Amino acid sequence: MYLFKLLTPLMLGCVTLLNLNVQAQPYPSKPIKLIVGFAPGGAADYVARTISAPLSQALGQSIIIENKPGSGSSLAAEQVSKSKPDGYTLLIASPSSISVNPALNPKIGYRPSDFQPITKITSSPLVIAVNPGTGITSVKELIAKAKQDPGALNYASSGNGSAPHLAGSLFSQITDVKMTHIPFRGGSLAIQSVIAGDTQLTFGTPPSVLPMIQAGRLRGLGITMVERSTLAPNLPGMREAGVPSYSIDFWYGLFFPTGTPQIATQAIFDAAQSVLNQPNVKMALAREGTDASTSSSSAQFVKFLEEDEKFWVKLVKITEASVD
Repeated sequence: MYLFKLLTPLMLGCVTLLNLNVQAQPYPSKPIKLIVGFAPGGAADYVARTISAPLSQALGQSIIIENKPGSGSSLAAEQVSKSKPDGYTLLIASPSSISVNPALNPKIGYRPSDFQPITKITSSPLVIAVNPGTGITSVKELIAKAKQDPGALNYASSGNGSAPHLAGSLFSQITDVKMTHIPFRGGSLAIQSVIAGDTQLTFGTPPSVLPMIQAGRLRGLGITMVERSTLAPNLPGMREAGVPSYSIDFWYGLFFPTGTPQIATQAIFDAAQSVLNQPNVKMALAREGTDASTSSSSAQFVKFLEEDEKFWVKLVKITEASVD
C-alpha cells in the first residue's frame, strides 16, 4: 500500500508531463486532409494536386487529397464544416461552396460562417467551348443558333451553383437567349459530355477545357473577360467576341472549419504564400489558364469574401438560378 501511494504521484506527474508534451507539439504534427468538392480531373482537383506536393514540403507533413463530389461541392463543404477544428481538415473552395450554394438552397447543411478563411490561392476566367460537330465557330454564331432554336442548346456545368452554371445563366440573360443547363458531378464529367456530343457547350474552367481545345476535341470560342488574356492568348475576350458587357471570373481559396487554432491558420497561410510564389507552381497553373493569386493576409481574405459574396448572391437572384 505504501509503495502504491508513493508511485501514484509519480505516475500522475508523468501523465501531466506527457499531456504537456502533446500540447506543445509543433503544428502540423500529422498529415492534413485537403477536401476537394469535385471529381478528379476538374479545375479544383487540378489546383489541389498542383499545390499539394510543394505545400507538403513547406509544412513537413503529407497533404492527403480527398475528392468528395456532389451537390455542386456542397457535400464536401458540409463535411469540412462539421469536422473537428484541429487544423487537420482543409477545404479548397470556390464561390460556389462559400456564397452561391447557401443562397441557392436555404436548407443546405452549413452556412458561410462555418468556415475560417485562410487565403485565396488562384483566380481565372472561364472558357466558352463547344463540340466541333455543332458547326459553331464564334460567340456570335452561338448566340444566333441559340436564338434560332430556343432551349435546344444544352450547356454542361460542374454542378448547380458552380461558376460554369452561373456563367452560362448570366450569358443567357445578357444575350437574351435560352439554353438548357445540364449539371454534372464535376468539371471533367461535364467536359466529357460536350466531347461526346451529349451536350453542346460549356462555360468551363480553364484546366478542364484548354487541354481539350489544344487536342482539337473542343472548339474554344472565347474567354469570359472583356479583353484577351495571356492565360489563353489564342481566344478572344468578350469585347472582341461582340458581347463587351459580359464578364465573369472565379477563384479558389483555402478554408478551415470555424474555431481552428490561429497557429494552424497562420501556418497554412505562410506555406501557401511560399508555394504560390514558386516559379514552377505559377507556370504549372498558368499552363492550365489559372493565375496564382494570394491574399495579403487572412484578414484581407475575409474582407474580400464579404464583397465577393454580394456579387455572387446578386448573380443568383438576377439570373434566377435554382437547384434543379
